[in-house]
Amino acid sequence: MSEKLGIVVREALGALGIEASEVVIERPADIAHGDYSTNAALAYAKVAGVSPRELAGKLVEKILETPSEEVKEIEIAGPGFINFRLTDEIIRKENSKEEISLKTSYSGKNILVEHSSPNLFKPFHIGHLMNNIVGEFTARAMQVGGAQVTTVAFPSDISLGIAKAIYVLQKDGGTSQQMFNDTIASGSFEDKTKVVNYLGECYTRGVTLAKENPEFESEIKEIAKNLYNEIESGELHNSVGYELWRKVQLINTEYFDTVLESIGSKLGKVIFESEVAKNGKEIVLENTPNVFTQSEGAYVYVPSEERKDLNTLVFVNSDGHPTYEAKDLGLIEKKFREYGEIDYSLFITDNEQTHHFKVVLDAAGKISEEWKSRADRSIHIPHGRMLFKGQKMSSRLGGVPLALDVIGVVEEEVRERAGEKIAHLSDEEKKKLEREIALSALRIAVLRSKPGMNINFDPESSLSFEGDSGPYLLYTHARCSSLIEKGRKRGYNAKFKDVPVTLLERELAHFEIVLADAVENIAPQKLVTYLFEVAQLFNSFYAENHILGEDKETSEHYLAIVKRLKEVLSQGLWVLGISAPDKM
Repeated sequence: MSEKLGIVVREALGALGIEASEVVIERPADIAHGDYSTNAALAYAKVAGVSPRELAGKLVEKILETPSEEVKEIEIAGPGFINFRLTDEIIRKENSKEEISLKTSYSGKNILVEHSSPNLFKPFHIGHLMNNIVGEFTARAMQVGGAQVTTVAFPSDISLGIAKAIYVLQKDGGTSQQMFNDTIASGSFEDKTKVVNYLGECYTRGVTLAKENPEFESEIKEIAKNLYNEIESGELHNSVGYELWRKVQLINTEYFDTVLESIGSKLGKVIFESEVAKNGKEIVLENTPNVFTQSEGAYVYVPSEERKDLNTLVFVNSDGHPTYEAKDLGLIEKKFREYGEIDYSLFITDNEQTHHFKVVLDAAGKISEEWKSRADRSIHIPHGRMLFKGQKMSSRLGGVPLALDVIGVVEEEVRERAGEKIAHLSDEEKKKLEREIALSALRIAVLRSKPGMNINFDPESSLSFEGDSGPYLLYTHARCSSLIEKGRKRGYNAKFKDVPVTLLERELAHFEIVLADAVENIAPQKLVTYLFEVAQLFNSFYAENHILGEDKETSEHYLAIVKRLKEVLSQGLWVLGISAPDKM
């Protein structure tokens, strides 16, 4: 509908002798002002040589010269906004659509989305969960926006930090320790989790050991050197360090697969840092001194003086090993070489890495025209940090909590708060629902804000069944499912009738334009806000009307509204990475 109105406004401008390169049709902030609005009169008043409000009047006159079956009313508001109110018939038609059909700038594009990248020697922590929440939304948004999406993960598996962890692991007895044997024998997730948690401890101990005992530095650097040499050469692979590294890589990957599956996600195609380290280093050396500069045995990138926002960074260190910056160059090259004609490469990382990627992309753009094109199509989407409000969660989690510990604590809160609401369910149903509610609370708490914002998770508000929260949206969806099932048993068929549409119906008809806006701008907060709005309108509607009354005609119309709301909630929540249950 917005596209049709855009054409109508452009034609009206053309009839007035104004060539319009772009016309914005948007949803008014307040639905009381209409279903759609345009600022075209304000945008082109200077060209027309008249005031915005005068131009708005002329545009409305031109538009009204051609009768429209879609538009019921047109009015001018404020300094020159033009508001359109659609006919009831068009509202019902919009709400009767069975499939979403979005047209965005991503439609037909080939897009890579990199997210949920695990780290060797580290369990899945809250940072990984934040990354997954934003990344899962981004991938699904691109998909619903009409793109061909491939998800990838870029695990950090080779660095001096990894060498420190391997040094400790070797001293502890390597993978011959009993816990590794237990994991191989059982294959259970619990045993894998114990091993990965232990590996995380090895990493922490290794960092501390190296800091407090400089005499071990040469041994640790030798492990790092051997790892880089063996991985780059592809020939030796016979050192103890390499064997431990390879086993840990497999264990970590299997562990992450299971964790992601448990939260309704999955690991994309994996590109390890070790796969691109050699190529990244070669790219740096081949473009020195044209792009990079040799300094004290290292290779650095010095941004131009105009880029005051960028600092000099090391791409190959004085030991001859590629840094994260060089590895990212190798990753960019691999993505655009091996994944076909890539239109965009979207990658999600912590917001503290924003400067890092600005420097990497600035350097990449200086290599060649082809590399500049790659850099221009590589888009960094940041995620923030999560803090926890409330003494119980803060004291239980502390430090950098593991994701499954966070989810577990939230599930406990769900059990305490849900109480009688889910008492009628079986134990298996309760367990599944508790996980769904916990994940909905966490995902909504993150996605209700612009990507990159830090989050203060408050269980009091985030787990409320009566406020703006994930559980509130799930409960509304389940209520819709229950009403539809009860209506079916009464023999009622959901069907819109030829009666005046309600405010709720008008709001529901806006779903596609809101979803398109959220996709276009990678703005989950817009979709979350909209879902809250329609849920609140429905619950007010539910309180004021008897949905399943004796009047079949009225009840079937109400059920059609309920059915449409359920579809909107289900589709919207899916894009946000949330599973919507039919029973609660």
